[in-house]
Amino acid sequence: MHKPASNDAVTSLHDLSAIDLIAGFRAKQFSPSEVLEDVLAHVAVWEPHIKALYAFDPDGARAVAKASTERWQKGEPTGALDGVPVTIKDNIATKGVPVPLGAASVKLVPAAVDAPPAARLREAGAVIFSKTTMPDYGMLSSGLSSFHPLTRNPWDLSKNPGGSSAGAGAAGAAGYGPLHLGTDIGGSVRLPACWCGLVALKPSLGRIPIDPSYVGRVAGPMTRIVDDAALMMSVLSRPDRRDGMSLPPDNINWKALEKSPRKLRIGLMLDLGVGQALEKEVRAVAVKAAKAFESAGAVITEVDGILTREMLDGLDNFWRARMWDDLAKLSESERAKALPYIVKWGESGAKLSGVDVIRGFNATMAIRSAAAKLFADVDYVVSPVSPVVNFPAEFASPINDPAKPFEHICYTVPWNMSENPAAAINGGFSESGFPIGVQIVGRRFDDLGVLGMAKAFEGMRGPQKPWPGAARLTPR
Repeated sequence: MHKPASNDAVTSLHDLSAIDLIAGFRAKQFSPSEVLEDVLAHVAVWEPHIKALYAFDPDGARAVAKASTERWQKGEPTGALDGVPVTIKDNIATKGVPVPLGAASVKLVPAAVDAPPAARLREAGAVIFSKTTMPDYGMLSSGLSSFHPLTRNPWDLSKNPGGSSAGAGAAGAAGYGPLHLGTDIGGSVRLPACWCGLVALKPSLGRIPIDPSYVGRVAGPMTRIVDDAALMMSVLSRPDRRDGMSLPPDNINWKALEKSPRKLRIGLMLDLGVGQALEKEVRAVAVKAAKAFESAGAVITEVDGILTREMLDGLDNFWRARMWDDLAKLSESERAKALPYIVKWGESGAKLSGVDVIRGFNATMAIRSAAAKLFADVDYVVSPVSPVVNFPAEFASPINDPAKPFEHICYTVPWNMSENPAAAINGGFSESGFPIGVQIVGRRFDDLGVLGMAKAFEGMRGPQKPWPGAARLTPR
């Protein structure tokens, strides 16, 4: 147990932020080995209920933590995260571990090398004790997978953690240490962060080198506090030549998060005119966040959404065709191992013409153009992350219909296609006590500004509900 100076309550080691852990290691209050054992004991209590982990490796982690403990005893830490427990999403390769992409249809071949984000975390001394679950091919905002067990939300076991960084979201909310790494191509770090009460950053495309890279695809931190997300970014954003879409190295001071909203022009984006209807409780949380910024001196203007029905359907066609490209390479028996929802969705891609698919891809360029025009007039955008408070754990998506797969990502997917940085942060709770996220979006490359605005909001937001405890270990 550790007692932070700023808090009268005793905080368990597994609940401490990465910032506090590093300070505690430096002051020799506790060691990386002690922290890891506390995390592992906590995992043993929660994991049978939420199923967040894949390739759990306590013994390997103990060896890494022991080496870190010895370095701290000598006062010679190896990097910014030395001794801090971390999880990494299934689809980010770690040497020697197969990458199933959440799908039973994928052949299990051990990865030859660490992907760039995993390599950066390892170099910084992080203790990678497990990977985390995801749905098939990362194409669902859900904890449902044909390969992994069903991942559940620690706030309410009958509810979905979201996805595709499902295990990362559940692990973060349950207290499996402070740092979790996910990926996002349409909302996959922000949606689970929203539904699990976490902070997540979808950085500008290329800010964090990743391999394989793809249009709109990024890796991003998922944490409980903004400072920890910034600490992860200081490590993850280091260069790696394997990513042909990565940004030039930039000496960003990720600790410089103090940012006043005063006189900033903030667009409040509520009803989009496309996708699922915005639920009343979610709207209220987004409006309250905008009012907090307004009270701090920002100028708030309601703005229209930039996504149209044509754009959303175009993205759907493009991704269906891309999914069918993967599925078509499998035998019928292999394909049958994937989630029926994914197969049904992807199969329709076979019927699309080349022109249909090109029109779909061109939606990404239309979104990019619309985002640029919007940010000519505003500095930041505040919006909901998801239009709905939650949905059942067993569903593939909030609507659970492969004919309407993306109605719930209309607040998140535009910023992947336009490459703008976007953060999710808990904005409040529903009447039933379920977390509701707020999204803060900035101009391309203004990742630090977005985190600064999230940090400002974190300070204005007021006290939060306690993180889920053992009382939640039975479905409601």
